[in-house]
Amino acid sequence: MPFPFHLHTLALLLFLGVTSADNRQQGSKPGVWIPDNGDGTYTNPIIFADYSDPDVIRVGDDYFLTSSSFSHFPGLPILHSKDLVSWKLIGHAVPRHPYEAFEQPQHGNGIWAPSLRYHNNEFYIFYGDPDYGIFMTKAVNPKGPWDPLVRVKEAKGWIDPCPLWDDDGKAYLVHAWAKSRAGFNSVLTVNRMSRDGRTLLDSGVTVFDGRRSHPTIEGPKLYKRNGYYYVFAPAGGVKSGWQTVLRSKNITGPYEGKIVLEQGSTDINGPHQGAWVETQTGESWFFHFQDLDAYGRVLHLQPMRWSNGWPLIGEDFDKNGIGEPVRKHRKPIVGGNFPIEVPQTSDDFDSKKQGLQWQWQGNPNPAWISLEGRNGWLRFFSQPSRAESLHLWNETSLLLQKFPAPEFSATTKLEFLPETVGEKAGLIVFGLDYSYVGVEKKSDGLVLSHVICRDADKNRPEVTTTVSEVRGNAFYFRVTVRTGARCRFSYSTDGTSYQPIGKEFSARPGKWVGAKLGMFSLAPHGVFRSGYTDFDWIRIHP
Repeated sequence: MPFPFHLHTLALLLFLGVTSADNRQQGSKPGVWIPDNGDGTYTNPIIFADYSDPDVIRVGDDYFLTSSSFSHFPGLPILHSKDLVSWKLIGHAVPRHPYEAFEQPQHGNGIWAPSLRYHNNEFYIFYGDPDYGIFMTKAVNPKGPWDPLVRVKEAKGWIDPCPLWDDDGKAYLVHAWAKSRAGFNSVLTVNRMSRDGRTLLDSGVTVFDGRRSHPTIEGPKLYKRNGYYYVFAPAGGVKSGWQTVLRSKNITGPYEGKIVLEQGSTDINGPHQGAWVETQTGESWFFHFQDLDAYGRVLHLQPMRWSNGWPLIGEDFDKNGIGEPVRKHRKPIVGGNFPIEVPQTSDDFDSKKQGLQWQWQGNPNPAWISLEGRNGWLRFFSQPSRAESLHLWNETSLLLQKFPAPEFSATTKLEFLPETVGEKAGLIVFGLDYSYVGVEKKSDGLVLSHVICRDADKNRPEVTTTVSEVRGNAFYFRVTVRTGARCRFSYSTDGTSYQPIGKEFSARPGKWVGAKLGMFSLAPHGVFRSGYTDFDWIRIHP
């Protein structure tokens, strides 16, 4: 895509207005993982959180990022930066999915690997759903509102789409294939597309077959530079692969390929799918993710330079002509210095809108919570369980956010106000295994418990490891996460003295996502009358 971009005046004014409002509501306090070293350098990862399959663009002096969100909603997070190092959430492009299937969890399905572009004064996002096809949404303001989703192509197994509007105005779309649905992968296809991005105009041309030299090539990003069409695409697998770049003078090929980034001698595995962005000062930089199991796919920023029409990403430490990821580097030169910001984590629930850090396990229902029922508190109405077992893997009404750092603690204050025996609320770490500290209404009073469920995706039963009867209804729940995603839960009734509860729990990722932490308030299956839990705050600290 040609550089530089120019921001439409209306979009800029709208964006600056909503960003200022967000800062007043959310604050810009540094978080538990700060990549900016304060001395003109940064340390990778720039975001130690699960923003997988990132795509990044520059529009004027502003940078925008989106990533996969799968079946978690609101979906397609939008982040903003002024310097490529400090990032802040500003919105989501898909508040809820239009398909009824997403009224319940669709673990690992949904919104895969989006691409973000700016064209004709509008922001576009294309993404692939391996079961339903290629979708597009667009907006004038990156904060939103975004247009309702348009299904560009109904298909099965089409993933990772990326558009390009050529110099003559013609439009194209490149995409990859999911073997789990299509029966094959490692192939990239280019289609002609209508100029409005709403329709494909042909059946497509295979432009690269990587089954021999670049297995599992996917996540293509399509650009044009100095007369060449470039496709940046990872290959070799998420945890142990490399970055390939293809180039051709013709959009449909033939393409020649070159490996431009590999793990090499570093401890940064992958490095996987990402995006090239050029600063207003002419520097090139590359974003990619690193798969860290329970922590998800964290984001790295690599320096990039061009030589003989090929990019070199990172640093060629072993002098084999292939870049390797850097851990620390000078910051991009962007024409100024800007305040340090990080994606939002802690929440005092003082806003009348749900914080941007929170997502549900499927389409949300506005009746689940209220931020106006009690000033400064989040009122979480106890939702009837979807199943008689009260197994949380199948629950949509879990309010969760991403792990924000390798080590941190999360503490919440709550008041439990149930009406029915079997209601429970708690602080949870959620993934293929999950664990929580919670309070439950029994026939003779309230009980505190620590619960572990292993292989939750296989509907294995929960195991309650500790039970303690308590008085009163106000509690403080805490989880402390150590390196390796080792979690210890504790509780307090006064906010000062915390008592450990249960055994150490090792978090696991979910399906294509990292482990998450958050809150729930549930009632037994089939209950028509239930109470609620008021959460005063959740605070996340180093």
